[in-house]
Amino acid sequence: MAASQRSQRKAAKPDATLDWGQVRAFRVRSHRLDRPVPRDAMLDAVGGICGLHAQIMSSAELGLFNRVQELASGDLSEALWVKRSLVKTWAMRGTLHILPAREYGLWQAALATYRHYLKPAWSRYFGVNPAEVQQLLSAIAEGIDKRALTREELASEVARRTGSQVLGEKLRESWGSVLKPAAFQGLICYAPEKNGKVSFTSPRAWLGQIEVTDPEHALQEVTKRYLAAYGPATLDDLSRWWGWTPAQARARIASLGSTAASVDIEGTVGWMLRADIEAATQMRDAKCIRLLPRFDQYTVNMPRSSLGIIEDQFKKQVYRPQGWIYPVVLVDGRITGTWNFERKTGWLDISIQPFEHFTSTLKRGIETEAARLGKFLGTTAVCSWQ
Repeated sequence: MAASQRSQRKAAKPDATLDWGQVRAFRVRSHRLDRPVPRDAMLDAVGGICGLHAQIMSSAELGLFNRVQELASGDLSEALWVKRSLVKTWAMRGTLHILPAREYGLWQAALATYRHYLKPAWSRYFGVNPAEVQQLLSAIAEGIDKRALTREELASEVARRTGSQVLGEKLRESWGSVLKPAAFQGLICYAPEKNGKVSFTSPRAWLGQIEVTDPEHALQEVTKRYLAAYGPATLDDLSRWWGWTPAQARARIASLGSTAASVDIEGTVGWMLRADIEAATQMRDAKCIRLLPRFDQYTVNMPRSSLGIIEDQFKKQVYRPQGWIYPVVLVDGRITGTWNFERKTGWLDISIQPFEHFTSTLKRGIETEAARLGKFLGTTAVCSWQ
């Protein structure tokens, strides 16, 4: 157990007590996994889980498929690039997320508090000092004002405006790391591809008027959003989600005052919104079977110390090296296996790797879910068991 968790347990009597069955049921409900929302509430589903993880767009679409009734292939793309009701940008921890456009001002205000890219260690690693970062930010903002540019085009534009080929080259390096500060400051977001290449534009040009939010208010609000979707969460969980130190996470919980409540979960202390305690205490075991894709938010932000969600011996099969997170079989809120699929001629081969014995009834339930997935992908799915 982490030291921060031990100190929490000694500090004060928790405000409430839950068991893991109640916690699983609460998280499954918060993620719309047992009761997917209607198609016209798609934006609510995205906002309710603090955005879709979007490192892999096909996984983001499957994450949405698990939470929205009658989602059609192409709905996510249409919302992003046609309706512009969703926006893709670098967000928490510098990872790509899809967020509701109507909430962009809130998230951007919170993200604007990131300052790690002004620290000496960041400068040394990426070879860009703070003054050059400011040059880059200004050149990026001016370069994409009211237009979309590919990374190559933007790099050339930055080089021209700064008079530095070296700074231009920085935009072509390392997974867009020097583009992330521009995203945090609200200067850049994703635009539709140009000739098959990723492109970027100005959020204000792309989304129109953006409501300005006070950064401190924004941090409080996104912390509450996180607890609503992932609570009860430990300080370590909260730290990992946003990239805070444990001390910063503790300060964020303290800033919520009585809005946040401490909860004992079979010996582990976490935090959740006080307003959610009554609903959580009335819940029993979740009832759902889902095939969650790579990097699904339920898995990405799951408490790593939680035996109530996944047993320790199976974590390495889900949480792989280099931050790779595998697709999982979710049964009643528990991760009970992994899966993957391969397109064959005229059908989809879904391979299931169970972590435990699957009854014939459970297998039929998984096969039903696989068939639903196959239909969404426009083919017939067949399960194979490893």
